[in-house]
Amino acid sequence: MLKEASNPVKSTVRTFEVLEGLKELNGARVTELATHLDLPKSNVHNYLSTLRQEEYVVKDGDEYRIGLRFFELGAYARNRMKIHNIARPEIDELAAETGELTNLLVEEHGRGSYLYRARGEQAVRVAAHVGTRVPLHSTGLGKAILAHLPEEYVEEIIAYHGLPRSTSETITEPNELYEELERTRERGYAIDNEERLRGLRCVAAPILSNEDRVLGAVSIAGPTNRLQGDLFEEELPERLLETVNVIELNVTYS
Repeated sequence: MLKEASNPVKSTVRTFEVLEGLKELNGARVTELATHLDLPKSNVHNYLSTLRQEEYVVKDGDEYRIGLRFFELGAYARNRMKIHNIARPEIDELAAETGELTNLLVEEHGRGSYLYRARGEQAVRVAAHVGTRVPLHSTGLGKAILAHLPEEYVEEIIAYHGLPRSTSETITEPNELYEELERTRERGYAIDNEERLRGLRCVAAPILSNEDRVLGAVSIAGPTNRLQGDLFEEELPERLLETVNVIELNVTYS
């Protein structure tokens, strides 16, 4: 469940604020980052110097940027997840067969995190990459997961993160979202109709354990002008559900 620390360490919180600031600015000089964070230059310099010492930040001339040591930690976190290792070859095959963009997403701290994605021959290129975190309510992947989380946890996610709008099609009302999640459970998969990115559609299905615990979700995504009619309503969902079935069996019996 979503919980805040009862006694957070202020210096640790500040360290992550500095890192988030570097990310938002795509690298920055001390003065620029201090202005962005509204902090004294001397404090920001001390944080950056310490992070550089520990090899989490790189200095290039006068500019600091996030270093690749975070990539090592992220890769470790991802590779120790059974669902990633089992789903990866199936997602590759799904992309090759459909020619589209295929994705694996898991829920953590009430948000969705992209664990893996594969590109077919005609796959579109979108801004999100492996490691990107997104709101659950505005993606097909996220809705597929939300539909199988305990209702009280879904309510907690909405209360904690809200339902921010990404496009004019994003669901931003709780009752409307609950209705959409019910439809998702009934059909067995979720639909994203330009709810996170204009011009992009996707179908997404949950990966469930033997105990019906949701482990993640898989999607097929493509441009709206291509994902239409029987392809979008029947062919892709059928192929997606076949893939998810294989993943679920491999998770259960491997």
